[in-house]
Amino acid sequence: MAEKRRSMVVRQLEHRGIRDPRVLDAMNRLPRELFVPEDQRAGAYEDNPIGIGFDQTISQPYMTALMCESLELAGHESVLEVGSGSGYHAAVLAMLAAQVWSIEIVPELAEQAKRNLFEAGIANVRVVCGDGSLGYPEAAPYDAISVAAAAPDVPRALLGQLRDPGRMAIPVGSRGDQDLTVVTKRNGHIGRRVPTMCRFVPLRGEQGWKD
Repeated sequence: MAEKRRSMVVRQLEHRGIRDPRVLDAMNRLPRELFVPEDQRAGAYEDNPIGIGFDQTISQPYMTALMCESLELAGHESVLEVGSGSGYHAAVLAMLAAQVWSIEIVPELAEQAKRNLFEAGIANVRVVCGDGSLGYPEAAPYDAISVAAAAPDVPRALLGQLRDPGRMAIPVGSRGDQDLTVVTKRNGHIGRRVPTMCRFVPLRGEQGWKD
């Protein structure tokens, strides 16, 4: 699997413009196969999302890398992840930041993420079950927020829990197609840029999609 992992980093990430050496190193070292269903592990490093049950997916490797790179993490940050899924994205973030809080609305996936992170030896992620569209105020504010589900707009709760200065990566748009939106907060000013279009599962919750 190590050879497949290295090929993924070179062909899917470096060749598409991912430049942050810490992101590339993290994804080169982290065994992605630990975070996909056992019957799909042979395809763990393919260039596509993988279903993990409950109508959820583990994101395409490039999208994981792009979102992590857009947060510009240096290693000292506290990060909130919305949408734990299988735990892979949280594990990558954990290799880039000091502490990760990950919130998942599906109880079974929250437990699965905990098991996967433990098996991978990741100790600086805390997974909680709840409505991710409302964030996790108990540990706020966060230096960065990564949202692995699509919202109709940036949830007010998440924006309120983002530290100033801080950065958030979130898919914003319809249920079908979204803009990967990088939100910055600095001196009270909110900025947005869109590095690419994307397609994520809907963010369910009070400040996401209601059904």
